[in-house]
Amino acid sequence: MLATRSVSPSSPPVVAAYRYCEVVTGQQARNFAYGIRLLPPAKRRAVSALYAFSRRVDDVGDGPLPTEVKQRRLDENRVLLARLREGAIAEDDTDPVAVALHDATTRFPIPLDGLDELVDGVSMDVAGRRYGTWEELRDYCRCVAGAVGRLTLGVFGTPPGALGAEHAPHYADTLGLALQLTNILRDIREDAEHDRTYLPAEDLEKFGFPGGIPCFPPPSGRFPTGPGADADFAGLVRFEARRARSLFTEGLRLLPMLDRRSGACVAAMAGIYQRLLGRVEADPEAVLRGRVSLSAPEKIYVAARGLARTDARRVARADVP
Repeated sequence: MLATRSVSPSSPPVVAAYRYCEVVTGQQARNFAYGIRLLPPAKRRAVSALYAFSRRVDDVGDGPLPTEVKQRRLDENRVLLARLREGAIAEDDTDPVAVALHDATTRFPIPLDGLDELVDGVSMDVAGRRYGTWEELRDYCRCVAGAVGRLTLGVFGTPPGALGAEHAPHYADTLGLALQLTNILRDIREDAEHDRTYLPAEDLEKFGFPGGIPCFPPPSGRFPTGPGADADFAGLVRFEARRARSLFTEGLRLLPMLDRRSGACVAAMAGIYQRLLGRVEADPEAVLRGRVSLSAPEKIYVAARGLARTDARRVARADVP
């Protein structure tokens, strides 16, 4: 799976469109940006275009607009994707994201169906869908995050002769699930405040939350736990965190199939989220007190480790007789 072209864009409108997408990515991709910076310019631009589109669609779902207006905005993005397939987007189009996406799809074998799946996933958000089982939640996560994994794999490509490359889309998809489940755990309180519930109903009931997690935790910032307690919030979070860790373990099998800088990008993104997951797992009630995050120096450290580990793996493979 190789990129088709990787030359620098020469048209001023295309350069400007990519620059817009990179600004959006730098300002809003608080965790992804550190990995994206490790990519060579052509791949970095293409991934930024994908992120800018994803951010636009996600903002529709998270915004305060009425449901019917949100659905109309999502339909407009479906029209954009139809134009993209038809090659009907000109360089002087007034939408910089459309221009950048069009150029990226001419340079890399990006599976455009993934963008449709992303819109489908946000449509589930807008409809206020709830999930009874992990299998149902997994389908949602595959739309909003697994699809992004497969889209970026189209940009990264797999080097000729990479062992197991035929499984790369599956691992990219699985890594997306791990990232999304981590996001869901981090945002439990914020989602509850907006009347959104993502965790499976069967898991919520198992741990004492049959009606969902309340918007506001008890004054102590902790739900009661232990024998005879009505709810076990820490147990719920750690149960889901173990599921996320299992997904990370499987998804990270993708790394040996990527080139050095693409692998470093993925390792950095995954490393940041794994560290975030570890923080949530160590103190589950922290997500009730505020947004759990890593500092910028921590993210830079994790990104640097991702690059170093990628180099170490390459050296180890080179030493194998």
